[in-house]
Amino acid sequence: MPSSLDSIDRRILDELQSDGRITNQELSERVGLSPSPCLRRLKQLEGEGVITRYVALVDPETVGLGVTAFVRVRLDQQDDRHLEAFETAIMQFPEVMECYLMTGEADYQLRLLVPSLGTFEDFLRNRLTRIEGVSQVTTSFALRPVVYRTKIPV
Repeated sequence: MPSSLDSIDRRILDELQSDGRITNQELSERVGLSPSPCLRRLKQLEGEGVITRYVALVDPETVGLGVTAFVRVRLDQQDDRHLEAFETAIMQFPEVMECYLMTGEADYQLRLLVPSLGTFEDFLRNRLTRIEGVSQVTTSFALRPVVYRTKIPV
């Protein structure tokens, strides 16, 4: 986060992370600005890429995605060509909610949402392990979330 953010910018970010549909009038009242300067600051935060987008958070279970799998993937080679091939392929799978290039035992850590263990097995056998260079896959299944945050501390 740019060090040029002041306390009002941080309050704007905090409020928007709690309620992305807040009106500018409500936001300005909560952060102690009049509406015009508040909107200018908001547009500046968007323009600088501090705010990247606005989304609705959906409860996965209510839409039939009750299984969360954490998958660690190891490649047989970690050169640029293999990394790029894996990353290009993994971006095509909508059940992959997050993918991180890692240090340590695994090259990548994925978080998947799927409707069932059978669907996960199909994903694993027919898509993930068929990506060129994948040599090892280790999976853990989440029993239940304990902490799930989308709001980053600002």
